[in-house]
Amino acid sequence: MLRFISERLIQSAVVLAVMSFVIFGLIGLMPGDPVDLMISADPDLTSADVAKLREIYGLDRPVAERYGNWLLAVLQGDFGFSRLFAKPVFDILGPALGNTLMLLGISLTLALCIGLPLGIWAAVRPYSVRDYSVNLFAFAGISVPSFWLGLLLIILFAVILGWLPAGGLGTPGMDGWSDKLIYLVLPAASLTLASVGGHTRYMRASMLETLRQDYIRTARAKGLSERRVVLGHALRNALIPVTTIIALDFGTLFSGALITETIFAYPGMGKLTYDAVMGNDFNLALVCLLLATLVTLVGNILADLAYAWLDPRIGFEGKRQ
Repeated sequence: MLRFISERLIQSAVVLAVMSFVIFGLIGLMPGDPVDLMISADPDLTSADVAKLREIYGLDRPVAERYGNWLLAVLQGDFGFSRLFAKPVFDILGPALGNTLMLLGISLTLALCIGLPLGIWAAVRPYSVRDYSVNLFAFAGISVPSFWLGLLLIILFAVILGWLPAGGLGTPGMDGWSDKLIYLVLPAASLTLASVGGHTRYMRASMLETLRQDYIRTARAKGLSERRVVLGHALRNALIPVTTIIALDFGTLFSGALITETIFAYPGMGKLTYDAVMGNDFNLALVCLLLATLVTLVGNILADLAYAWLDPRIGFEGKRQ
């Protein structure tokens, strides 16, 4: 097991290194850089001043050399300085990352607690009124755009009814958990409704496939109750493909929360990434995008470990062959 984890960590490090170069190059192709912003802010700058500034910031060097200097600094613990927030990048990531993990933890837990039981419930009685009703709910959740859903929730619960705040993370002067939870209701509901339909559909499809297997018919022929057949025999095997979707969905939610956090002005990683890109804060944008990649890679490793827990027949030795 330790060898498998070591191999996966090495593979993840290679992928992260390749993605860092790709993202660094793409960000370098974006229009506008710190010097361009300085020129627009101070029209009295001469061409000599501009050349000197580009030399100071290293923008006159090739992309490969700039990337090498940045990577060397990162390996030494220096993630650069945020031009937009006038702080080191590492100091900005902590609070935003904590807020996003709290939001994603709540929304993903709710989506799984709703979607997985619904998928199982529908698969037990396929092509019935129950199944069609669950499918209708799932398709509606998948089809609704997240930005439209967020705006609809704000209009209904914040503007018309006035029950919940429209955005932010807390009332000035109040620092309690109860106050923060109120601000989490709308963004968490938006992310939950946007992802619960997909989990329901995947769980239903996987459970339907599992319930058609020979060992399920054998368990029923032995006289086992339907509850024991579904929960004791079919569920663990049906969860194996769904686990992959959940792992990928965690990375998708981490990066996809950009729209939701921006709409609700929630100070998390999504909004921080949006502000960094729109403000041409290259150092901050680069680290935020790489962090989203890292979360996806970690999710895949955890999914592989979950396979062996769900099905003892899956061994890490077979993965090395």
